[in-house]
Amino acid sequence: MKNEHHHHHHRGVRWLPSDPDVHRSWIANLMEEAAECREPLHPVIASFEAFIEGDAEAYMLFHQMFEHASTKAPYANEAAGEAQVRDYKTMLRLFDILLTKAPEYNRSGVVGTPFNAILDRAMGTSAGFAAFMNDKVNHHLRAMLNAWGSFLGSPDSRAVLNEDPRKGWFGTDAMEDMAGFDEAFVCDPAAAHKGFRSWDDFFTRRFRPGVRPVASPEDDNVIANPCESAPYRIASGIALRDRFWLKGQRYSLEHMLAGDSFTPEFVGGTAYQAYLSALSYHRWHAPVSGTVVKAYLQPGTYYSETLAEADDPSGPKESQGYLAEMAARGMIFIQADNPAIGLLCFLPVGMGDVSSCEIKVIEGQHVTKGDEIGTFHFGGSTQCLLFRPGVSLEFDTHGQEPSLKASPIPVRSRIATVG
Repeated sequence: MKNEHHHHHHRGVRWLPSDPDVHRSWIANLMEEAAECREPLHPVIASFEAFIEGDAEAYMLFHQMFEHASTKAPYANEAAGEAQVRDYKTMLRLFDILLTKAPEYNRSGVVGTPFNAILDRAMGTSAGFAAFMNDKVNHHLRAMLNAWGSFLGSPDSRAVLNEDPRKGWFGTDAMEDMAGFDEAFVCDPAAAHKGFRSWDDFFTRRFRPGVRPVASPEDDNVIANPCESAPYRIASGIALRDRFWLKGQRYSLEHMLAGDSFTPEFVGGTAYQAYLSALSYHRWHAPVSGTVVKAYLQPGTYYSETLAEADDPSGPKESQGYLAEMAARGMIFIQADNPAIGLLCFLPVGMGDVSSCEIKVIEGQHVTKGDEIGTFHFGGSTQCLLFRPGVSLEFDTHGQEPSLKASPIPVRSRIATVG
């Protein structure tokens, strides 16, 4: 199979709608459903409610964030009847409904991070900033997202894998935007739901053999793209500590690596960060051949965005540099076989409704460039590669400037060469 046909078969689709009307009507429909719901809250949501009402700080912050969100432009100018989440009780009821919903397709921007969509306004307030940094709040968010993850891994979640022309993942719009899907991905085009067992099974789908060949498999100087991702930023001379929450969101190694013992190795080194589209392939692959010397998950935030980007309409996307320091993430340190590269670190970072980075390698394991090393489950995501100082790198961003408008570069293709 020729690779060119799939070089890439979709545009980068955002995790939240770029059209505010789509966002608003989505919330309005959800609120109508909530108004009619008489069911008791799911246990994880009931527990979250009890926590908010019993914890003085959380109670204050969850009141303030919605009060502040409703007075901020442009929201203050909206008609009084505008569907808007105005209090934590409504927030919790909407969360409760979402626990048994998988994202539907929408060409203007999938509501691929639905919990994020509900919190979008509140996140950008100072009270929201404080609340979503709180460890106890993040404990409840993690429990909620894990419950959602259980649903997304169940057969019931396949309902959205249908052929509805506009909203189905196998409908006209989606199949146009993911042209060549049946040839590119492991699936059974003739089976119900194309043979996928759940939403998560579809989300973590695999490419067919040969669709994403490894760049220069015999050349250890060529570094392969670990994810199907669009280049966001390349930074050199990274500081041990920096003010990562300000405009510009510099990288701060001590915080990115959460004080890992390898942190000093990377001071003054280089970071390459890239992000995944809602339609992207979500598995990770080894950028180099080498030995895994450390691999673990680092707990963090789920809905913290920097106040420097407070009116970020695309959810966490504009806070990506900041999220590399703050969000729940994985860390995989690989000692490359090529001494010109040496130790590098791959960080898969969750954005928004990602409660699961799944690492599939163990310490001491030797990986070959291009091997699968893990996967994201459901929701937005970004990734970083960290290189030590003195590693001479020539990056290949496939003819585009790293930015929020870049297109995904195929996984396992070349992203850099060591000089």
